[in-house]
Amino acid sequence: MSGPRELVGEAIDQRAFWTAIGTRPLGATIVTAQGPEGPTGFLGLSFAHVSADPPVVLVSIGHKTGALAAIRTAEAFAVCVLPAGSEATARAFGGAISGADRFAPHEWGSLVTGSPILASSAAVFDCRLRSIVEEEQAVIAIGRVVGLRIAPDRGATLAYGGGYRDL
Repeated sequence: MSGPRELVGEAIDQRAFWTAIGTRPLGATIVTAQGPEGPTGFLGLSFAHVSADPPVVLVSIGHKTGALAAIRTAEAFAVCVLPAGSEATARAFGGAISGADRFAPHEWGSLVTGSPILASSAAVFDCRLRSIVEEEQAVIAIGRVVGLRIAPDRGATLAYGGGYRDL
């Protein structure tokens, strides 16, 4: 096993950055919206709470992510926390399958905003879009939680080291 590497300035490339991010276990989520062309979504590994009172969350979305336009148009999105055993779903929404085909093999519904929600989710945060912050090659979408579903007994799928593990 090699020792730690230290990188500074221009030496911090995308590969090194993602390797460093991959050392932190992250709960795998699917971020969805109901767009004019139908349901859309992506694997959301940058999801966090902003406030509990009122309940507000944020997600980071790449400028090239297809779901971004739907989120802007619908002014809404949902974050589905993937339960244990959801590696195939995480990979599908991470790019292994494209378009609405990712929604076909699963049971989907909705809560308040009409954004698709995975019925088996460990938790769902259904949000009305409050603001978007433009930053580099991504936007940060901030949403007010208007619907919540909780099923903590389902465990979680974690992204770690370029793969997935169940908790």
